Amino acid sequence: MIKKYYKVIFEPQEEGGYTVTVPSLPGCISEGNTYDEALANIKEAIALYLESLQADGLPIPDENHLIVEVEAPYVQTTST
Repeated sequence: MIKKYYKVIFEPQEEGGYTVTVPSLPGCISEGNTYDEALANIKEAIALYLESLQADGLPIPDENHLIVEVEAPYVQTTST
């Protein structure tokens, strides 16, 4: 079995829980009520996504995203 590693993005939701996306696998998305649940769900979603690609004879994508945190300075204004 070959292992691949993909970057995932966890987005907290206002109603609670997380939505998780995989930028290198378009349309691969999942969610969960907790971080651990969301992580387990996206792992399953990735496995099913890759399985579907293989069944259709399509190539398995490589991870090709560089995700970095950048500083974004701004001036805070006060309301009067």
